[in-house]
Amino acid sequence: MPALDRRQFLKLAAALGATVAFGCAHVRPSSSGWRERRDLFPQGVASGDPDHHSVLLWTRRPYADGRERATLLVEVAEDPAFSRVIATTAAPVLAAADWTCRVLVGDLPAAGEYWYRFVDDEGNGSRIGRTLTAPAPDDPRPARFAFVSCQDVCIGYLNGYRRMIFEDERAAPEERLGFVLHLGDFIYEVVAYPDQVKNGRNFDRVVTFPIRYPKGKRVARNRFWVPDSLDDYRVAYKAYLQDPDLQDARARWPFVCIWDNHEFSWNGWQSIQEFAGTDGWVPAQTLKVAANQAWFEYQPARVLPPGAKLDAFNAPNVRDVPLKATDFDDTGLNTEPNNLAAIDSLIIYRALRWGRHIDLLLTDNRSFRSRDPGNHDEINPLFEGDTLGFVPEDLWAQLDGGRAYNNGNPPAKLVMGDKSVHNYVAKDPPQSMLGAKQKAWFIDTLRGATATWKVWGNSLGTLDTRVDPQNLPPELSSKWKGKGYGLMTVYDWGSMYHERAEIFDAVRDAGVTGLVIVAGDRHSFWAGYAAKALPPAAPFEPVGVSFVGGSMTSVGSAEVNEYVQKKDNNPTRGLYIAEDTDGKPQCTENLTLRHGVRSALEYEKTKDVQKALAVRNPELAPHLEFVDNGGHGYATVRCDAETMVTEFVCIPRPVARAPGNDGGPLRYRVRHEVALWRAGERPRMRQTVLEGDVGLSI
Repeated sequence: MPALDRRQFLKLAAALGATVAFGCAHVRPSSSGWRERRDLFPQGVASGDPDHHSVLLWTRRPYADGRERATLLVEVAEDPAFSRVIATTAAPVLAAADWTCRVLVGDLPAAGEYWYRFVDDEGNGSRIGRTLTAPAPDDPRPARFAFVSCQDVCIGYLNGYRRMIFEDERAAPEERLGFVLHLGDFIYEVVAYPDQVKNGRNFDRVVTFPIRYPKGKRVARNRFWVPDSLDDYRVAYKAYLQDPDLQDARARWPFVCIWDNHEFSWNGWQSIQEFAGTDGWVPAQTLKVAANQAWFEYQPARVLPPGAKLDAFNAPNVRDVPLKATDFDDTGLNTEPNNLAAIDSLIIYRALRWGRHIDLLLTDNRSFRSRDPGNHDEINPLFEGDTLGFVPEDLWAQLDGGRAYNNGNPPAKLVMGDKSVHNYVAKDPPQSMLGAKQKAWFIDTLRGATATWKVWGNSLGTLDTRVDPQNLPPELSSKWKGKGYGLMTVYDWGSMYHERAEIFDAVRDAGVTGLVIVAGDRHSFWAGYAAKALPPAAPFEPVGVSFVGGSMTSVGSAEVNEYVQKKDNNPTRGLYIAEDTDGKPQCTENLTLRHGVRSALEYEKTKDVQKALAVRNPELAPHLEFVDNGGHGYATVRCDAETMVTEFVCIPRPVARAPGNDGGPLRYRVRHEVALWRAGERPRMRQTVLEGDVGLSI
């Protein structure tokens, strides 16, 4: 590495709060005297955000003898026996950083496989970790990664990681994963204590209690506890990282991470918390900073807290000041100084390159988003007496678009059936997920991306959750007050019409091809096409492909419906769940979303898939190829010069830790293959079920 580049690298390491180490041309055996003491490194080791010449390493070595700092030796080798050590350095661990340690190792060859470990001053060592550097930007070899999300360890077990490790260890070297992309909800900050859990269960799950906050606060009418301090957030990470499957996964691959909501607050946005049973917004600027600091300390990521010290997070001094509705700017960002300081205390949106075939763009969908236009009391009269829970597609378009709806001519009233309310968003800007600054960065970076495939790593799905209640049979049709299509959910990119259209129009206008969106949060597997709108509102013009991965553990709607959709006096139960000929519950919600209400109700009546498909609505979901609202596990992506392949690897409901080292059986494995398309063409997806039974998902 030239001297100038080394100086820049040192500045980068300082900004990342990391010690720096350089690889060297002369290898040598280890002389550290390392002896493994995993008990002294209870959260294991990890690596993250590799590029083609460097990678960030991480561990935690706590001390309880009153000291404020200690020093660890870091070794990086070309072999797991450490007979060929290529980099060493001394790295501080500080009580102020909760004894976490970050080391940025540079001058490493591209596309390399390395082993690393940490040793304290008495020779006590961490477990050995394995990591990889990215291929050079012009490396033509295929690239492969996995994406995961939503891993609540209080109600499930991380069998998906065990399966991932098992398969990767047995794969040919060229078919192994390069990194794991974690799309958020790495922790769940909302936990229940034993006195809050009826019969010790949550749906199918036996609840465990690995987290007890030093401070904490009760929320949601005393149903849950959430963090109320930096130490509380740290306790959550420490508990999660003692899970053996998660710890083994972090020791095998570099992770690339973004956050979703639970790293800060369940219904949080900007620095605001909202809880059921609590009136109004809860100002939480101090907790937003605390959540960001804990994330920075426990995730080895190339993120830049402003004014960072070399060794620790530099938390801004903020106060919990109530935010006023009048302080939102023209993009939906609240300009109260403490809010801005809290949000800006850690910026995680960024881009990474992996060989010739992947430009990875990562966005933050929570810190800058505007207020949810549906989360207003003013809209409640429209839904009084409603039992379906669907939102009319046209009504949501008006709420989403605000003053920009209908080319700047929004209606004066919001109407649903024979009810109407004043259009309270008629003077507001369209809702935004990214905020102005991040959106400009994202679109500019996307336009300038040169890899074959442009992968948008995104915590929230982009595929519409459209339903067709206008086709309900006569005995149920009165339940639907809308005029046409509805939406099953309205919180993610699937209903962020205006801003999604801005992004997809920019993709189309710039002639960008190879757009692949991978997302989490829905606790379900989805595959389909990235289109800004669906007919009849607009022609179907997809500009990319879009995938959502199932949760690692967190409960999905299929499981919920088995409990909440009662059999008696529930005529719409078949839209969500029905029993097959053997009496086993099947997720007809998949049919409702993919094929329409007639298909779902026909399956409930006949238990016959072919009869259900015979009455499908072919116009409902041109954007969807696959939906499984009962899916858990992970997905893998393989990219080369001509083709992108995404495989869904679905495991059974993770209600117990799988015995053995293979993570247990699979429910199914399904492949979605997409050939690279030219500008002006639309992508095409070919689907193959490789093993198992996908049920009603296709």
